[in-house]
Amino acid sequence: MIIVDDQAIIRSGLRMMIESSEDFEVAGEAVDGADAIIQTRLHRPDIALMDLRMPTMDGVCATRRLVGLPDPPKVLVLSTYDSDGQVLEALDAGAAGFLLKDLRCEELFSALHVIASGGRVFAPELLRNLVRRAARRMPVQVDGVDAKVAALSEGERKVLRLIGMGMTNEQIARELHLAGASVKTYVSRTLAKLELGNRTQAAVFAYSMGLVGAPPPGAPGTSSR
Repeated sequence: MIIVDDQAIIRSGLRMMIESSEDFEVAGEAVDGADAIIQTRLHRPDIALMDLRMPTMDGVCATRRLVGLPDPPKVLVLSTYDSDGQVLEALDAGAAGFLLKDLRCEELFSALHVIASGGRVFAPELLRNLVRRAARRMPVQVDGVDAKVAALSEGERKVLRLIGMGMTNEQIARELHLAGASVKTYVSRTLAKLELGNRTQAAVFAYSMGLVGAPPPGAPGTSSR
């Protein structure tokens, strides 16, 4: 992968974190978006860790340019800025994820595995904000909502709630003590039963139905059957 950030101390810190893992390696570093394009053409990385605010070419513009290249890298934005507008701009540019720079080492590794496998990952607080915004502006329209929700098993309801909280499949697996394959099955069945097309729609649906903010699965006062 390559690390794109105009601050040398940030690049150095990220390199040290990444190189402490046996699963990933840093092929190069870039000081701004224009340099990121050069480094990508030189090293052909699988992933680009992208800052947003940089001189010469910012992260949004660089992301748009990178994903337009042949055999493009997957772009994971790491930023100190968390406004809805910046998140949406990064997503519109083609970023596969958006995390804040105060994340822990294990959170970064988990995100990199998700991105490498073709998934998307977002800081839970950012996704919750976007879901609330989407739910207010574009309520999910599903015919026979009550019947469809009633058709969900308890496990599917728990998974739906955790999707609404912004959790990845890996995080859901840890939370519910399930195998990754089981989580994928739950997600697929939940989307099919609710006639939803993707996880974002499922997250909006969960928020609209009041599932987000409820007690955690298995907590006192909730059913564990």
